[in-house]
Formats: sequence, C-alpha cells, structure tokens
Amino acid sequence: MKKSTVCAMVLALAAISFVCASGKKEATDLVVSTWGLSEDSLWSEVYEPLQKQSNITVVLDTGNAQERYTKMVSDPNSTIDVIELAQKNVADGVAEGAFSVIKPEEIKEFNNLIPAAQNLIKSGAGVPYTINSIGIIYDEKAAGMKITEWKDLWNPALKGKIAIPAITTTFGPAVMCMASDVYGVDITTDKGETAFKALADLKPNVMLTYAKASDAANLLKTGEVAVAIVGDFGIPVMKKADPDAQYVVPASCTYANFNVININKNTKNRDAAIAYINYRMMAETEERTAVAVNDTPVNTKAKIDPALAANMTVGDIAKRAKMVDFNYIRPLLSGWVERFNKLMNQ
Repeated sequence: MKKSTVCAMVLALAAISFVCASGKKEATDLVVSTWGLSEDSLWSEVYEPLQKQSNITVVLDTGNAQERYTKMVSDPNSTIDVIELAQKNVADGVAEGAFSVIKPEEIKEFNNLIPAAQNLIKSGAGVPYTINSIGIIYDEKAAGMKITEWKDLWNPALKGKIAIPAITTTFGPAVMCMASDVYGVDITTDKGETAFKALADLKPNVMLTYAKASDAANLLKTGEVAVAIVGDFGIPVMKKADPDAQYVVPASCTYANFNVININKNTKNRDAAIAYINYRMMAETEERTAVAVNDTPVNTKAKIDPALAANMTVGDIAKRAKMVDFNYIRPLLSGWVERFNKLMNQ
C-alpha cells in the first residue's frame, strides 16, 4: 500500500475517532417560518436556548402569515422546514396537502395539552402552541369616550379613529364574525352578507385596515388612531407605543384562534422539525414564551404570573371565546377578500 494512502486512512480514522469521542453531531440548519413580532425576545428566550442544548441552528423566515404560506406552497424547492401559522392558513394547508402529518405519539407533551389542542393534533392539522383572541385597545382621552363593547365601535364619535385587521390577517375573519354578531346574525347563516352591511356602516370610523400589529401601534403612538381591534399577542407592542392605552375584552364575547406549528411536506429535516416542536411544547418553553411575546400556553403544566395572564386567553376570557369556523369560511374567503378590500380600502 502506498505511503500516501496509508496516511490518508490514518487521518480519516483519527477524524472518526474524534467525532465519536466528542459525541457531537453536525449542526442542522432548521428554517422556521414565523411572525416577526418581538423577534429579539424570541431569540433570547426560545431560539438561543434551543441552539445551546441541541445541534439545531435556527434560521428565521419572517413576515405576514398569508405571504409566508403562499411563498412556501408556491415553491416545491422551498427551504422552509417548519411553519407557524394561524388556523385560517392551516385550513388551507391541510386542504392542499402542504404539510407532513404529525401524529399524537410524536408529541412528548401531548397528554399535558388542553383538550382543544389535542383534538387539533388528532385531526392532522398540526400542533397548536398558543391560543389567542381579540379585544379592543384604546386611548380613552384620544377616543373621547369609554369603550366596553364591540357595538361601541360604531359610535359616530369615533369617526376616522379606528384601525382594524385586514381581512387577510390572522383575525380578519374574526372581525367579519364580530360585525355579523353585532348586527344579530350568525355568520354561518348568510355567508357574510350581514357582516358586510355592518362593515359598510363602520367604514367612516375606520382610518386603517392593517396587516401588522406594529402598523397599528405606530398609529396609536402618533395619535393618528385612538382605537384598534387587536389580538392579545399584540398588547405589549401596543402599550409600549401608547402607555395610556387600555385593553378591553367585551363581556359579550371574544373570538379565539390557535397559532399552529406544521412541517413542510418537502422538508429534508423532519427529525429536527419534530425536535423543535417538542421543545416549543415543553412547559418551561411555553412559560418563557408567555413572558417574551404574550403567548398563552396550551401546556397545562405551564405556570403563568396572574398579572401576565390578565392579557391572555385564559380563565373568564377563554370561557367566553368563540372559535371561528374555518371549515365554513374557507370556501368563501377568496370572495370575501376581494369584497372587503373594495369596501374598506378604496
């Protein structure tokens, strides 16, 4: 055997011995598609701790949920491994076969999750990691009135003072349901006709339909709006923008949504994706996430400070929360989007 060949074999064996002795695995880049809200806090409280205790390196792809979902499904070569979406987009993904099905037995904390989260996993729609709902955040002095109920938003005194979520956002369909309920009609009985009538009446009061909570927060900060319909996950950003703002969840009801983690069916890193999901579902991780971005835990073992829980979908708020029926809404949504934009944005 040639000397050069022997040397090469010795070096190779030495490298193998080093890897085995160190016990380290090659790092795996895991591309996580998620919202960009409170990204710095998520890095320090969620992603960096994961990277320190595993061979996973998190790479973020951030933006609006609809845009991120569309980007992933339109590209069969997408590098996205894990995607975090609202139920509205998850319904699309399940119908279009965009996700790798996650089985209950793959989730280590399954038995500790709230029943509704367990049921969603069993249905094959992914793993819910937080539940959130909408309310009204407003500056009473700037609004010129006290607001306690959804119907108050139609008061003429609020002309040009309100920001509401765009129809394509997480809570766009919830706003439709709310508007229909204010006018006394269940949205599943008339395909949204009453909701559009109610929104037409609300339009003079709406200064902006927003795509990101940060957009509404900036308007609160500058005083361009005094009121916003917002998901509870956006409260910290809103209150930072306007310390005088107060958050109200109407006694009549609120509208709830799960944020759900799914795995791209085309991922080459499924094992790492499952490891990431199991890490996110741990009680300790959910506790840190609750503090970092106001996400309500779905792991029943997670403990939340009562002051923090006041702005989350728990307790009395959870009891009066309605789940949006996306099975009914999904076939109607594309038509709703066009009609909503013509009505509210032109």
